Amino acid sequence: LNNVLAPIMMSCELLKMDDADSGRIQLLDNIHNSAHRAADLVRQILSFARGVEGRRTELNPARLIGELQHILKETLPKSIELHIQLAPDAWKLTGDATQLHQVLLNLCVNSRDAMPHGGILTIEIGNIDLDQNYAAMSAASEPGPYVVFSVTDTGVGIPADIREKIFDPFFTTKEIGKGTGLGLSTTLAIVKSHGGFINLYSEPDRGTTFKIYLPARAGAQRVEHQTTEKSQLPRGRNELVLVVDDEASVRAISKQTLEAFGYRVLTACDGTEAIAQYVQNTGDVAVVLMDMMMPVLDGPASIHALTRMNPQLNIIAASGLAAEGYVAKISSPCVKKFLPKPYTADTLLQALDAVLHPPPGQTSQV
Repeated sequence: LNNVLAPIMMSCELLKMDDADSGRIQLLDNIHNSAHRAADLVRQILSFARGVEGRRTELNPARLIGELQHILKETLPKSIELHIQLAPDAWKLTGDATQLHQVLLNLCVNSRDAMPHGGILTIEIGNIDLDQNYAAMSAASEPGPYVVFSVTDTGVGIPADIREKIFDPFFTTKEIGKGTGLGLSTTLAIVKSHGGFINLYSEPDRGTTFKIYLPARAGAQRVEHQTTEKSQLPRGRNELVLVVDDEASVRAISKQTLEAFGYRVLTACDGTEAIAQYVQNTGDVAVVLMDMMMPVLDGPASIHALTRMNPQLNIIAASGLAAEGYVAKISSPCVKKFLPKPYTADTLLQALDAVLHPPPGQTSQV
């Protein structure tokens, strides 16, 4: 295919040099652009089919984002604000710089297209040491140190019924000629070839977050960084925690973790079941761990119902999207903390300890 396309593209360029007729030049431009788009499609197919091998070197994540920022300033319309948030001590990783640029640029272009009337595009870099708790929530992950790239937009969001399909080759919701359906499948192939994985969080009309987890380079972590030992994690005092989440794996690992650290646990798969569980255990539930996105009755609606029953109830909200949007939506003093999903055992236990066992003289409100 490339051999067929190459002479078409070169012939168009030569013909344009010897032609002054504006109509014919426009036709040649159309031919050239179509051939160029076909060549891009072939390149993406090859990248997807070959398993995207590349030249791996030690990379500084901040430098990757710095180079990407220059491209985005030329690519994004003025109606989209670009926010960059870099961890000052981001760990290094091993990878192919060109391929990782392609991953981030693909996600940023998708975010741009999801905000036709403008919005905010946020790119973040951070470090995380994933534990067994986190790995159990995300089947594609393995415990260990990772560098996390987050691309968040305030766009139209991705409907729940197509989230499982967006990484499929040739699947696209864009108009004909505006998307090949290979951008995200190639992105996933590149991330997997680097030993990483992707988590997606989205809500219609609220936005989308893609989190790219790439293994940190061996020995690149700061010397003082150590995994928290089990004996150092805060323990419960036999309090009853109601865990509300529509994902069975999240409920199971959260229950297992909390019971191992001195808590009693009830679980519910949605807001309706959560309310029923709370009514049966009204005087005993010390805190509710509430997922924000659920079918039947979502987090904000469930929180509203529960707090009408008990205005003093302690609630920890969990979501894959940024917490700021939920603060305005819920506006309840009962929500003491927001946890980003997926969360580690350390994060969960520290949040519960801060809410249930605040130091003397301090409020548990965060």
